[in-house]
Amino acid sequence: MGRKSNKRYSPKFKFTVVLEVLKSEKPEAEVAPACDVQPATVSRWKKAFLEKGPEVFGGSEEMKEYEDRIGQLERMLGQKEVEIALLKNFLSES
Repeated sequence: MGRKSNKRYSPKFKFTVVLEVLKSEKPEAEVAPACDVQPATVSRWKKAFLEKGPEVFGGSEEMKEYEDRIGQLERMLGQKEVEIALLKNFLSES
């Protein structure tokens, strides 16, 4: 039975490993041990990169929606902070 690893790899590390696989034309099974990663993990990263590669350069609509939502939430937070400051000011004068 396999043991599940809880290692977390940075996006930069994943990109570097996938780039090494693509540039060297070596199979994942050869590159993975040198990077201390399981070959199946490298295969998954490579597949994700090849499927989502265009989004990296073209930007995705989903990312735009997230950025818009973050902006909206930041504005709401700022408005609430102003309201809290006004209420504190009002209560301290009473």
